[in-house]
Amino acid sequence: MWRSVAFLVGWFASAMPVLAEDLEASSDAPEIIIYGRSLDQVGIATSGSEGVVGYADFENRPISRVGELAENVPGLIATQHSGTGKANQYFLRGFNLDHGTDLAGFVDGAPINMRSHGHGQGYLDLNFLIPEMVERIDYAKGPYHAADGDFASAGSMRFVTKSRLSRPMAEVTAGSFGYWRGLVAGSADLGNGSLLGAFDATASDGPWVLDERTRKFNGLLKYTASDWSLGLSGYSNRWTSTDQVPERAITSGLIPRNGYIDPNLGGRAGRLALTFNGQFGDTHVSAYAIGSRLQLTSNFTYFLDDPVRGDQFRQIDRRGVFGGSLRHEFKSEGVTWRIGADTRWDRIGKVGLYDTAVGQVTGTVREDRVGEFGGGLYGEAQLALTPNMRVVLGLRGDAIAYDVQSDLALNSGKGSAAIVTPKAALAWHAGKGVELYANYGEGYHSNDVRGAAIQVDPASGAPADKVPVFARSRGAEVGARIERSRLTASLVGYWLDLASELVFVGDAGTTEPNDASRRFGSELALFWRPIDGLTFDGTAAWTHARFRGVEAGQDHIPGATPFVLGGGVSAKITSRITLTARLRHFGGAPLIEDGTQRSQSTTLVNLGTYWEAGRVRVGLDLINLFDAKDPDISYWYVSRLPGERAEGVEGRHIHPVERRQMRLAVGLTF
Repeated sequence: MWRSVAFLVGWFASAMPVLAEDLEASSDAPEIIIYGRSLDQVGIATSGSEGVVGYADFENRPISRVGELAENVPGLIATQHSGTGKANQYFLRGFNLDHGTDLAGFVDGAPINMRSHGHGQGYLDLNFLIPEMVERIDYAKGPYHAADGDFASAGSMRFVTKSRLSRPMAEVTAGSFGYWRGLVAGSADLGNGSLLGAFDATASDGPWVLDERTRKFNGLLKYTASDWSLGLSGYSNRWTSTDQVPERAITSGLIPRNGYIDPNLGGRAGRLALTFNGQFGDTHVSAYAIGSRLQLTSNFTYFLDDPVRGDQFRQIDRRGVFGGSLRHEFKSEGVTWRIGADTRWDRIGKVGLYDTAVGQVTGTVREDRVGEFGGGLYGEAQLALTPNMRVVLGLRGDAIAYDVQSDLALNSGKGSAAIVTPKAALAWHAGKGVELYANYGEGYHSNDVRGAAIQVDPASGAPADKVPVFARSRGAEVGARIERSRLTASLVGYWLDLASELVFVGDAGTTEPNDASRRFGSELALFWRPIDGLTFDGTAAWTHARFRGVEAGQDHIPGATPFVLGGGVSAKITSRITLTARLRHFGGAPLIEDGTQRSQSTTLVNLGTYWEAGRVRVGLDLINLFDAKDPDISYWYVSRLPGERAEGVEGRHIHPVERRQMRLAVGLTF
């Protein structure tokens, strides 16, 4: 591999300057570089844990998968336990968010999280994004912000796509393990605005014994006028997956570390979305219509329940999501008022769980049609207590109504619920470039409404307890922010209580009870440019997470990662060459409630080298530079392999990080 790297680097170093001289366009305009992390937040932000990343922050950054865009949010880790077409697992503030239960995501104002989803509540899939078309991410932590409703207890992230490109571009990437990606994008003036178009296609086998055979296509069209924009995006993906495997199968030599147990797993996903955003004076309006499909075939316990055909199952979700939001700001007698409303209708034509064998459906566990309508109203008042101190008081109300039509009549039902959540923030401008914050807020995540209507377990026929529609959260935070000419830093301490971590388990078609929980911890984030062309960024987060109201020693929350460390350095070595190194670490977490079984910590280093001359750009990324053998994610549960005892074997199951790989990208602007 290293000989190939050296050959490719040498060949491009000698060949590209000749091509660049022919294509380089002269320009007298000075280069303006904007880093989202360095944008002023003092006097604007209302907490120490909110901010912006984007613009130059996204350039010259080696990533192996789209979900890692979310890791630009300080303290957030995105992992994977299955194929790359599936939504990532997210870790933030001591949550194993599965796929987004307490992390809200939006793209151009449209929600990404899926309510009452076939795989998991809050399903947050970022695979439809084209990384080069993301302009920035506005992020916030905690339930302190009135504009954030469902799924935002741990945090929220709002992706904004670009409106135009300075030049049309084309790029081809080739990498290890059969990785190929092509991207074309450009924008042009049209009428009184500009039209942006982008398309990318990816094919990859992945570093697995079982070829992943990913075939992914993304497209984006966006028209932007002076005060409104209209976007159309499309996404299609299919893949074969190597899910987590028993660690005992690896240590015994039954399979290699990147091997598989069941060869008939994988999925298909598709998404089509139309979004509108308008800014009319002090009023912002957004609307969206989304069509989404997912088919996912999995097998986590192998031959535990069915020793003949195996425990393979399929989840299906087909829906349309329609909604919008309205926000208005005005001032009256020294008070800045912000009022807003949002609404959402999920028309779920089919959400189902099925038994399968060798990829073919053999039976139905449950199949439903669901209509879920939600709406929220909120208001905030900001006023200055002194010239250097401001307070923000907010109140939000949300309601959800649902209609579940199940193939088992006892699990059908209609209902509704409402929740009111107060917010408060205090900001003190303590000195030049220094601001201190104190926050309190309540929030929530909604539960799968099939769990609110359920009466019997669809698999066993035993009575099942209904769950509330809302799970309330309460949290507080104190923080500080420092902004100097070349340094930005923030430090916060927080606590967060969740009334219940009870969730609907899509893998079983029923609810899984969990207790109330409490988390407290601290986060540090910094961005430093000591000289032009050299940047450092880093984040460290520590969390103590425990269930409440249970016996001491049995209160550990499985998957609650206590420590996260991330960051990197980017250096412009010459006017044409930039080197970037990134570190990503998350500590071992308890896997069971008594804490006796823990996951192994994971540390990854990525390295990127980027060469630019005129209209030519060459990038060489080394993913997992030191070829770490750590797990991407770990679980502890009972499974059964062929020949093992009928009751199965309890043990650790892991999905390893991807092996070291190289990706070479050659791009051209026109």
